[in-house]
Amino acid sequence: MQKKPLTVLLANPRGFCAGVERAIEIVDRALQKYGAPVYVRHEIVHNRFVVESLESKGAVFVEELDEVPEGVPVIFSAHGVPKEVPAEAERRELFYLDATCPLVSKVHREAERHARMGHQILLIGHAGHPEVVGTMGQVPEGSIVLVEDVAEAERITVKDPENLAYITQTTLSVDDTSEIIAVLRRRFPQINGPKKEDICYATTNRQEAVKSIAQNCDALLVVGAPNSSNSQRLVEVAHREGCETALLVQRADDIDWSQLTDISTLGLTAGASAPEVLVEEVLEACRNHFDIQIQEVSGAIEDVIFKLPKALSEDPKALSEDKVAS
Repeated sequence: MQKKPLTVLLANPRGFCAGVERAIEIVDRALQKYGAPVYVRHEIVHNRFVVESLESKGAVFVEELDEVPEGVPVIFSAHGVPKEVPAEAERRELFYLDATCPLVSKVHREAERHARMGHQILLIGHAGHPEVVGTMGQVPEGSIVLVEDVAEAERITVKDPENLAYITQTTLSVDDTSEIIAVLRRRFPQINGPKKEDICYATTNRQEAVKSIAQNCDALLVVGAPNSSNSQRLVEVAHREGCETALLVQRADDIDWSQLTDISTLGLTAGASAPEVLVEEVLEACRNHFDIQIQEVSGAIEDVIFKLPKALSEDPKALSEDKVAS
């Protein structure tokens, strides 16, 4: 039977961002330098494929430091951790590497600065997300109040409207966050904000890429994990732009083809913690169901590179040779 034609609009940029690439490379290089096992507190990034790939190399993922034995390296995830975590590692004399994304670390420093200045801090973000937990853990308890949506921004009460600041989670919807900030600025004209917005370049670029194709798609697939904030936001952006059938899938096996029966144009993107190999997997699955034509849609060019921790910045080949020599 002849396959139905399908045009796939492939969003750019998509997939891994510089912070995710750095975090994964930290685990890879630590395994090369120190050997397995290397322990990682929480998922290094929110993607099971990535986590399982690293597990196969000898990484061990745990929820808390009390699961880490003595004498092995431990790595903190890209989402950042409360200050109590490295403090506990130091108390136990554990060797640790911090894979916190530098753009998340920027928000941490903002929180610390506002706390030193005596500002009450409003954090725009999602309750319970590891990044939010990590950011709130940078300052004394009670210094930060979480604001999740416009409704909360409208009703929140503050101690001193003229001694107020806001910061944001890095992986939020740009449009939703702008609406929340607008409410806060209307209600509290003296509120202090970051010099440069906290939502990271990769989150912004991937949302803009979805906006550029969503209105031309009958359906749109976002490759990403259910616990990935930036991936969930891409689905929401597509819905907001008028693409009613916007779906989050972790792998090609998750695709509900019954929802795609009558489409002629499919949008495809990936969250910042989803590797390109999973996009290729989805494209191959599409080929099994349709006669596909792929159109790459141009977008922002990303050339951001974040430095590795000094302990890992040597050439990995040299690390391997050093290990053998020892």
